Amino acid sequence: MRDRRRSSALVVLAGVLLTGLIGTWAAPVASAHSRVVSSDPADGSSVATGPQQVTITFNEPLQESFAVLTVVGPDGHYWQEGNASVDGPRLHAALRELGPAGTYTMNYRVTSADGHPVEGRRSFELTTAGNGTPGALADTASSSDDNGPPLWPFIVGGIVVLVGGLGVVFWLTRRSGTS
Repeated sequence: MRDRRRSSALVVLAGVLLTGLIGTWAAPVASAHSRVVSSDPADGSSVATGPQQVTITFNEPLQESFAVLTVVGPDGHYWQEGNASVDGPRLHAALRELGPAGTYTMNYRVTSADGHPVEGRRSFELTTAGNGTPGALADTASSSDDNGPPLWPFIVGGIVVLVGGLGVVFWLTRRSGTS
């Protein structure tokens, strides 16, 4: 009787392991957030004349809301004209005629198809100065060093919940001890 139970348990265990292995192999690959596939001008490239627009292409379509693409020149000014636009997986921004020679940085922030924000930067170098007029001075004080909401409200909330829970436990044990 014991051998029969043992062999039944082994069959069940083998079935569970086999199901787990098949489930692991058959599971779809988890999709990650949107990622940059290419940009125009290409990241790190050099151009003799400024392009009329910049484009960053992602691996999947983007949500149109909250898309931002700015171009900051070597002089610290914005060089994009108007707001960025989304066309499927592509993020576009029109440019003014560029000015000083040097590195232009394309800063982007988009919402991927799964709803998560994705941000980063690409750059290109203008080798021959243009005659363009810059936009506003880029606000370098509000860089993307924002680490999210402050931590202290969560710590205080956790302490309040912990103390409240301990108080309830203490009150219930005293009450049940007097009955």
